Amino acid sequence: MATHSYDTVRERFGHPWPELNDGIVYSDTIKSNNPAALTLIGFYSSKYIDSAPLEGWLQRIRNEQIKIDNKVVTNPDTLLSIGSNLLYHRIPWKELDAPYMLDVLFEDSDMVAVNKPSGLQVLPGGLFQQRTVLSQLQWRTYGPYCSSQTLRLTSSSQVTHPIPVHRLGRGTSGILLCAKTVHAKVHLAACFADATSLATKNRQSSEELHIRRISKTYRALATGILEKDEVLVKQPIGLMRYSGVASGIYVASSSGKPAESRVKVLQRDFRMNCTLVQVEIYTGRPHQIRIHLSFIGHPLLGDPLYISSGGPKCFESESSVDIIGFKGFAQDGGHLRPSKPVPGDCGYHLHAHQLYTLLVIVKDVFETERSLLFCEIY
Repeated sequence: MATHSYDTVRERFGHPWPELNDGIVYSDTIKSNNPAALTLIGFYSSKYIDSAPLEGWLQRIRNEQIKIDNKVVTNPDTLLSIGSNLLYHRIPWKELDAPYMLDVLFEDSDMVAVNKPSGLQVLPGGLFQQRTVLSQLQWRTYGPYCSSQTLRLTSSSQVTHPIPVHRLGRGTSGILLCAKTVHAKVHLAACFADATSLATKNRQSSEELHIRRISKTYRALATGILEKDEVLVKQPIGLMRYSGVASGIYVASSSGKPAESRVKVLQRDFRMNCTLVQVEIYTGRPHQIRIHLSFIGHPLLGDPLYISSGGPKCFESESSVDIIGFKGFAQDGGHLRPSKPVPGDCGYHLHAHQLYTLLVIVKDVFETERSLLFCEIY
């Protein structure tokens, strides 16, 4: 059994972020003769209308950002055929500021547990494609600022970089578990899936919860004073349409997926009108703790989005439909960004405080390895 606290950091690593990221390459293969997408401009302006208006895609084509079968094409009216491979290279851009230093709390041949700072995204997505925990893990293995081509060449070798097996919100700090081998990734993912499955099927008893192969406990600062010492929140979480967010946002919803959290009061601060709580989650829904604390009337202190009843803060923002209707477009060819964007994923007080897992890794038919990990940081 391995126990680690914040005072026993094994290693601190991280490299400053470059001014610009590497951009992104998107790949498509033409699979059918869709009359609306027989030309290059027809394909991109119809399939990716949410990414850029027609004028923006014309600019990208003329800027030599698109290849057909590995050849740059600048004629937007170029005809496409079934089997053609299209590559669109989004030009590099400067990402928002983010911390980059990570602390290693535990490491063996199968996994590594790191202390993620608030403000750092775990995996690429949205505006953050390079400034992520994943990038720092890759640079730790292959060297700082290794290119995407280097990663592709080394991905088939036996040496691989650690990969996060669960997510923490960008504004959440604390323990993040990463797999170093394919076997560890498969079995850790199964542990997290099993934990969610118990709650989803509504069959978890107190005995079952105690034998879960993985458990995560958080500490959070909630607004207001919780009257009860312990609250079990069983409120489903689902997606809803939201102005300025193409994919929508997660909220408390009776038609959503089952979600369960146990909230325990650690300390009440009557002077500051807030409560320090410990939250154990039995499912892993997006923003679950933020939504559940908001649902019971005690949103996280400083949360810019979830403020009451597990729903979002209402504000005036240009919708994506309105933006698409504008004649102008951004410098990179994409839609103009809203002047009043959706509140960010930071500012609240939430910390992944404790993680316990019993990991069983079957490396071959003759060898089985067990790893018992208990991490705790303050």
